[in-house]
Amino acid sequence: VCVAGYGWSGGNEILQLLPPPTLQAKETQGLCPERDFKVECGGFSNRPVYSLKHVPDTSLLVTSGPPDSSLQVWQVSAEDSDVIKSVSAIPTENGTGQPWAKIATISARAPWVLHGSRLNSVQITEVESRKNVYMAGKRLEICFLRGRLCWAALRQPQSPLEAVSVPPAPSGERWCMGVGCGPQGSDSSSQPVACLSSGGHLTLTDLRKTSESLASAKCRVPSPSSGAEFLCVSWAPALEGCLAISGFDGTVHVYDAQSWDSSGREAEPIFVHKGHAFSGWDSSGGPPLVTVHTWHPQKPRTLLSAASDGSLHVWDWVQSCGKC
Repeated sequence: VCVAGYGWSGGNEILQLLPPPTLQAKETQGLCPERDFKVECGGFSNRPVYSLKHVPDTSLLVTSGPPDSSLQVWQVSAEDSDVIKSVSAIPTENGTGQPWAKIATISARAPWVLHGSRLNSVQITEVESRKNVYMAGKRLEICFLRGRLCWAALRQPQSPLEAVSVPPAPSGERWCMGVGCGPQGSDSSSQPVACLSSGGHLTLTDLRKTSESLASAKCRVPSPSSGAEFLCVSWAPALEGCLAISGFDGTVHVYDAQSWDSSGREAEPIFVHKGHAFSGWDSSGGPPLVTVHTWHPQKPRTLLSAASDGSLHVWDWVQSCGKC
């Protein structure tokens, strides 16, 4: 597990942590005396780390954060070293004055990173050679405040991002999205997409027919602080129809979306993790804000979450009824 700080004082840690044995076991174990993470290696970043991704099939990490939209590439230490060191930077074309970049990584013919802070500056770069593989067309001048999705043909290096029609959504809100895996054996294009707004609206669609909403709901969450930088929605990899959201406060909400319809009515979470909310105060003197969460790939009800007070939690829940 890799974590990093995002403070403005400089010297933010980047750590690779070894999970406790009970978390590494594929099957549920009994009581385990070792419940703490152990630091395997680490380094320091001279800028805040707002996004961190591991590059699949490599020992590289990619990070982004203010004051610009460039990326930093890190080498996780070899066996004879415990240092995570900076190895290169990936600049963004016309990135001056742009905010930090959102990033995603994939291992294709060569490791790629998708990054961008605005839709008309989205690009894909080969991590090791820093070769530009794809760049969004410059014709895109659309205001995306309604949770719209975009497509691009990567076979065309300069093809524009094309907005696809989506069901109506509240305007003036910021959005994030999470893509899930379809049922085992289904077509790869059969993937559910969850779009989450800063007002707590959730819209579910399918990549095969984005113009129709599969379902929609209103989550019972407080209004986020200005910026809503840490909104996060993710599908459970081992529980059909379950998803989690965070970034509004010190909690993580888990929902079973299988019974949702298109009414948009308020949804009741099946579980709310409140551990971060009671763990103390962050550096600003306020209650902690959950900055990110993720699901364990094999354990159906196990999640990891981190908060602005530097806490990292691993947790699960037990439900006696229902499909989750």
